[in-house]
Amino acid sequence: MGLFDRVNRLIRANLNAAVSSAEDPEKILDQAIIDMQEDLVQMRQAVAGAIASQKRTQQQYDKSQSEANTWYQRAQLAIQKGDENLAREALSRRKSLADAAGSLKAQLDQQLTNVDQLKRNLIALEGKISEAKTKKDMLKARASAAKANEKLQSTMNSMGTSGAMAAFERMEDKVMQMEARSQAAYELGSNDLENQFAALESGSDVDDELAAMKAQLTGAAPSQGQLPAGTTGAAAPQDQAVDAELEALKTQLDQL
Repeated sequence: MGLFDRVNRLIRANLNAAVSSAEDPEKILDQAIIDMQEDLVQMRQAVAGAIASQKRTQQQYDKSQSEANTWYQRAQLAIQKGDENLAREALSRRKSLADAAGSLKAQLDQQLTNVDQLKRNLIALEGKISEAKTKKDMLKARASAAKANEKLQSTMNSMGTSGAMAAFERMEDKVMQMEARSQAAYELGSNDLENQFAALESGSDVDDELAAMKAQLTGAAPSQGQLPAGTTGAAAPQDQAVDAELEALKTQLDQL
């Protein structure tokens, strides 16, 4: 591929891209309808011209037919009068007019076909224009909606990258962190409270067990300062013997 071809293709590609980007659907649709309306006007003019031409051909054909009949009648009259030369001249005129009428008839038939086709094309074009107008309104509405949506999305995208939106996002993260710390503190406080109650419950069990053990030990071996259950305060026999021995020792010491 030559350099010129590559440059030419590049230029055409850039032009096509520029034209495509500059095209406004609403304006293009309006212009398309205008172009179709102009085609419709030209089509109507063509149909009108064809019909006028057909009528002129029809008139010429009818005139040729009428004149041919007239010269035929004149030839008959000349024969009746015995003038064969005049009758021959009349028949010659009649043949020329009949040939002309035959040519006009062929032309007239072709014109009738053309006019009929033009009329059908005109009706079809009118239907297409009516359909195009309806479709144009629908497409323009869709184009307007698409533009509005595109503008909205552009606005939303610009908001997503703006400082205000970023600040909102930071504050949202900060609030979430504060909520997490609050939840953690609540959970820790709940655990401490449960631990304290658990300690109280555990300590109560130990105290009860200790009190029971003290009661058992006190009942088995009472201390010296505490009277055993069922005594009235009298000295035990062992204590009386000790006291008597002590008194005897004191008496001996006095006698010395």
